[in-house]
This record gives sequence, structure tokens and C-alpha cells, in this order.
Amino acid sequence: MPTPCSRQCGKNAILKRPKTGHALCKECFFYAFETEIHYTIVKSKLFNHGDKVAIGASGGKDSTVLAYVLKTLNERYQYGIDLFLLSIDEGITGYRDDSLKTVQQNKDDYGLPLKILSYKELYGWTMDEIVAAIGRKNNCTFCGVFRRQALDRGAALLGVDCIVTGHNADDIAETVLMNILRGDIARLQRCTSIVTAGADCIRRCKPLKYAYEKEIVMYAYFKQLVYFSTECVFAPNAYRGHARTFLKDLERIRPSSILDIIHSGETLQIKESIKLPERRNCSRCGFVSSQEICKACIMLEGLNRGLPKLGIGKSTKIKRMMDSVKSCKCENGNCKDKEKDKQKNIEF
Repeated sequence: MPTPCSRQCGKNAILKRPKTGHALCKECFFYAFETEIHYTIVKSKLFNHGDKVAIGASGGKDSTVLAYVLKTLNERYQYGIDLFLLSIDEGITGYRDDSLKTVQQNKDDYGLPLKILSYKELYGWTMDEIVAAIGRKNNCTFCGVFRRQALDRGAALLGVDCIVTGHNADDIAETVLMNILRGDIARLQRCTSIVTAGADCIRRCKPLKYAYEKEIVMYAYFKQLVYFSTECVFAPNAYRGHARTFLKDLERIRPSSILDIIHSGETLQIKESIKLPERRNCSRCGFVSSQEICKACIMLEGLNRGLPKLGIGKSTKIKRMMDSVKSCKCENGNCKDKEKDKQKNIEF
């Protein structure tokens, strides 16, 4: 016997929401999903009328649904914002080059301007080249650091007021778990923030903060949205995968565990005795950082000097290496220091 829609619209339900357990018809699911995102936007005051907003578009389900929903809500509720697609090409053969084709289709389907920036033009390296230099371990750290800064650089070129990313509830809950497991108090305090910004930095927003990944997939499926679903070839080695597996196990037992973890991260009290790093601007590139020299510049320095693990490890060793770079008087940093560093067999 068919199950009637929980909203009593007179239609039969075709799905059960993982987030709430309600049985809904297709139209009522669309309405509930979109309304919740609209409520998140309005409650958190994510946009101002006239804002230029860049959507971090990867071609995946999250950014594709985000672009579609924002365009829909902007027209429905008259936010008065200008939307742009901003894509970062990390240079991963067989993954990003294919997903960018989907982004191009999103551009045509939604009628939104598109800007693509590559790691190669920004940093002189592709992720394929970085992985060849450092191996399969810690490559996601490099990609994450470079990607965050690349979005800032792209947003600055577009002259936007805000960057929106497709981080969903599952992503944020995973990050909370990762920061707890690593004891990273500074990141734990800010990873649940729906809006983040640094000094003179374009703000970032997460409109899908409370949207479950399963519901995003269901929305894309029933709306017949075109998105790229292949996993990054380097992702299986990521530490995040362990947190994701644990979270999925919890969700099977208690579906509300995703929002429960996010709520725990939001309400967690940090002891006053713990000194948190201040957000400032990197003395080299000028983009937001929690240190004098940002992580991206440190990692890039290591890659260019033939010491790819420079940015991975204890801060004291990193500082020692960076001081040696500052003191180098040779042209373009091509001196004997690099050979000395290698001979010392420094492990980071």
C-alpha cells in the first residue's frame, strides 16, 4: 500500500528523508530542502543585496546542487546577488580535467559566468607533479592548502564580496571529528562557523551547512542535475576517509548524529588559558594566514627548493628551514644550502 506524503498534500511519498525521517512526495521534498537552505541563508545573514558571490564549483554533487539552488532562491526570494562560478584546476589527470567539463555544462545550463584558475599558473606546480615529488602521503594536505588560497585569489580577481562553498553537514561533522582526534583546538573552534573571514579577506559562507549528503544526492537525482561523481584518484589515502567511515557507522545507528556532532562543535567551550592563533595576512603573498608566512608559501618554498616535506612536520623545524631561506644571498635561492639540507637527512 502506498505511503501518503507526510505534508498531507494528497500525493504518495516516494522517499523518506534521512535527515528527519519524513515520507515525502517529490515536490514536497524539493520545497522542504530549498526552504531549509533559504532559512539558513536568512538566519545567518549570509548575503547583502547587491553582493557579488562566487560559487566554488568543482562539478561534484555539492557544488552543482549549490549553484542550482542559489540561482533558484535568488530568483524566488529576490536576494539581489550576482552569481559567478569559480573553479580551481588542481592538475589531476583523469579526475579534474573530466570534472571541469561538467562545470562547463553547469555554466551553460544555469547561465552563470565561469572563471577557471589552475595550480600551474598560480604556483608553477600541478598536483600530479607534487605527488610525484612527495609521494602518496600528505598530498591531500598540499592540495587543501593550495586550493583554499586559490579560491581567495580567484575571488580577488573577480572582485566578489563572498565565496560560497558546497560543504555539507557530513563534511562539517567529519571535520569536527578530525580536529578532536588531532587535538587541534584552533581549528575545532572555527570549523563549524557558517561564515569565516580574516583581516582584509573575502568572507566565505556555507549555505549547505545543515544539508545531509544523502539528501543532496537525492535532490540532484530527482532534479536530474548533471554532476561529476568520480572520486579523486588521491583521496583513498586521505585521513578524512577514516572519519567519514566512522561517521557513516554512527549515522546508521542514529541518523541525527551528524547534526549532533555539529551542535557539539558549535557549543564547545574553549579554556581561556589556551592561546589561539590570530588571523593575519601572510608577509609574502598577502593572503590570510595564522602565521607570519602562510602554509601555502611554506609548502611552495619546499617544493621549489627540492624539500617537498618542508611544510609537513613540527613548526620548529619549519621555522629553522625558512630562516635559512631568508638568510640565503644567492640568486633565486639556488645555492649550496639545498644540498646541505639534503645531506643532513632532515626528517619532517
